[in-house]
Amino acid sequence: TYFNRDLYGSMLQEFRIHAGEKLLSVADDTIFQNYFGMVSDNSALQLLNETKIAYGLTYTHSSAGSAYEKIPVVACSGYQAYGEDGGEDYIPVEDRIAVFDMDGTLTCETFYTYYDTMMFIEYCLYDHPERVSDELKAVAASIKPGYLADETLARNFAKAYAGMTVEEFYNYVVEFGQKKTASFENMRYIDGFYLPMVELVKYLYDNGFEIWVISGTERTTTRAIIANSPIRDYVEPEHVIGTDFEVKQRGHEDEASNMDFKYENGDELVLTGGFIQKNLNGNKSIYVEREIGQRPVLAFGNSGSDTSMMNYAIDARNPYLAQAYMIVADDSEREWGTQDWEAKSADYLAKGFIPISMKTDFAQIYPDGITKAAEQYVPADIQLSAA
Repeated sequence: TYFNRDLYGSMLQEFRIHAGEKLLSVADDTIFQNYFGMVSDNSALQLLNETKIAYGLTYTHSSAGSAYEKIPVVACSGYQAYGEDGGEDYIPVEDRIAVFDMDGTLTCETFYTYYDTMMFIEYCLYDHPERVSDELKAVAASIKPGYLADETLARNFAKAYAGMTVEEFYNYVVEFGQKKTASFENMRYIDGFYLPMVELVKYLYDNGFEIWVISGTERTTTRAIIANSPIRDYVEPEHVIGTDFEVKQRGHEDEASNMDFKYENGDELVLTGGFIQKNLNGNKSIYVEREIGQRPVLAFGNSGSDTSMMNYAIDARNPYLAQAYMIVADDSEREWGTQDWEAKSADYLAKGFIPISMKTDFAQIYPDGITKAAEQYVPADIQLSAA
């Protein structure tokens, strides 16, 4: 309902064309025997379905069924395979793995930047300036449109939350999500999930796919966002992979090896301010292999930092027919998109990715009542004291 084109394959489209056709009419008090089976996973059930249809056809043309000889028999047997060439491309349920980037793929990244970056600004400048250094406040105040979202900035994120327990940090992420963004009218940060992508995730989940979110945002942050989002019922916490900040047991923050101590009842796990790894570019494919242990058959992203994950999915060594999709932020009316569709789509197609236009393919982007604000960027209303 939220996509302007059918991304689910020709079978569903064909079904919709014929779903409303009138096949036959029967008189009152007439019994219509329906032999119907809809199967896609079990060849034995498919054979049983064929047997029932064959029996129905044979019976109506036998002496026992001669009374029904002039009644038309309608029979249909359909086979579904996840692929273009029939049974050879069928994917068993246990191998149906779909991976999604988060920011800009599942949810908004234009208020006026990423969720985690806006959270860092809010934490340092408004919510808890007493907990962070003047250096971190200056970094937060300097983030403006066009800033560089690199590993150096991610390391500053890790420093800002030093000393918080994992649970305290998780709760702050949830709390921040209830705040309203200035870049859209009537939108909290947690409200930014794209409706077509939510619909897609549910569709895949309902058809036996295991959903993974592979984000450049820190792991606990990503888990908290997903757990409070419209896709929370389709993604398990252990199916979230993100950037990793260092976590230690309180009282052992300065010990080099976690092998030198043991967790006891009542101990707390805390963020040390240390940084482990940014989950972008080549790290995405490495994390997918380490934590999933096999190649996905569907991958969804929106930027160059996702291409390693996409290529890992569609690598020729994948035993299944895999596909990779890229969201193009080309809608400047309902969103703050600035990408050129012609250039971006051509580039993605050349790389073997299928482009999706937010402008033409997304029938509706956000829930009713959410609209673009007059301005995307509102400077921080704060004065930092000179050092």
